[in-house]
Amino acid sequence: MASTLVMALGGCASTGSTGSEASQASNPDDPWEGFNRKVFVFNDVLDRYALKPVASGYRTITPEPLQLGVGNFFSNLGELRTTVNSLLQGKPANAGRSTSRFLVNTTMGIGGLFDIASRMDIDSDEEDFGQTLATWGWEDSRYLVLPLLGPSTLRDTSGLPADMAAYPVTYVDDDAVRAGLTALNIVDTRAGLLDQEELIQGDRYRFIRDAYLQRRQFEISDGELGDDPFSADDFEFDDADFAD
Repeated sequence: MASTLVMALGGCASTGSTGSEASQASNPDDPWEGFNRKVFVFNDVLDRYALKPVASGYRTITPEPLQLGVGNFFSNLGELRTTVNSLLQGKPANAGRSTSRFLVNTTMGIGGLFDIASRMDIDSDEEDFGQTLATWGWEDSRYLVLPLLGPSTLRDTSGLPADMAAYPVTYVDDDAVRAGLTALNIVDTRAGLLDQEELIQGDRYRFIRDAYLQRRQFEISDGELGDDPFSADDFEFDDADFAD
């Protein structure tokens, strides 16, 4: 999903700008910019020398239909998290749609490999616990770049334990299987971003920060601010700025 793509970009951006440029790019929502830029660089090194090469190899050897199936599988697991958070936010209709998507795709879609629900026009808005906290009153939060995970806010980071608790892979007993599924999800997501790197312009740190914050505000407001600025039609940017 788009929201996941924007988040991933923060963990894959290049080194950012000089101190002068950083000063010009200051943002009241980013009071920890000095720390965040250091983590940003750390994430970039890991991506450049580890994640990106693996993702490139994965995309080269994996047939496109299989890649689509992998993405559908992990997206389907995320429907359970959407259901829980929709209920917590008082959105029973969206909870019903996400539950329907999970049931349809898990059964008719062979464990979620095929997105049959979308073909039946059953769609839902993705929800997570960070959005739930915003609905409960924590609307504004400081921007925070997390090691390995990329862009976030203090609010969204606080919601991560609850999101993990609502994600089925967390409960896989076999450590090797759980780690393998997590790694596959990360690599598949990164592979889907390889063609989007050239869209990053200017100060890459600032670009990712502003994109993340705008996207999160759009999600929290349920699109009441207008058209999605990162939709495929208006912005060819499909979820952390990437190094070459």
